[in-house]
Amino acid sequence: MTRMRTESLGGARALVLHRPHPATQPLLRQLHVIGLEAREAWPELPAEAVTADFVFYDADMAHDGQFPWAPGASPMPMIALIGSEAPGRLRWAMTMGAHAQLLKPVSGSGVYAALLVARSNFDRTIEASARITDLERRLSARQTIVQAVMIFVLRGKSQSEAYELLRHTATAWRVTIEEAAERLVASHSSESPADDSKRVDQS
Repeated sequence: MTRMRTESLGGARALVLHRPHPATQPLLRQLHVIGLEAREAWPELPAEAVTADFVFYDADMAHDGQFPWAPGASPMPMIALIGSEAPGRLRWAMTMGAHAQLLKPVSGSGVYAALLVARSNFDRTIEASARITDLERRLSARQTIVQAVMIFVLRGKSQSEAYELLRHTATAWRVTIEEAAERLVASHSSESPADDSKRVDQS
């Protein structure tokens, strides 16, 4: 389980993607009070925005082209500044990847909480993405093992014999079963069954 990091935010860098407006000044002042280095950006985020620790963005006026990354793929926590509750704008704000939100006009209260919530949700998103990637990798490896076993089954081995032969091959090659399966499947697609069988027997 991901724990919310509540340590000091001092020294973190934040960008505020919002058209110049007096309404953003309370936000900038509060960010400075908390200890962040904050500045505004408009009409688009600069290239160095990818190294920022937080990005606040105007959910009412901003659009995809102002961000140097794809929707939902921000490399940092994103906080939406919401004034309009029009369904289309709210849907865009969520698609862009809001990890927290602040309602406009923004006051000093709630900014620190929004920063912590955004960072916690961002961490959860990264953690979930890593888990999904690992599950996809493991699923792919299992499928490759099944394919390797079937290569031996088609040559007259039983499933148990085929799996034992795969284990023996992996041991002989000093690799994992998954790696051995990948090699066998790759060689099976480029070599004749006889050549592949000979290669395994010689290992």
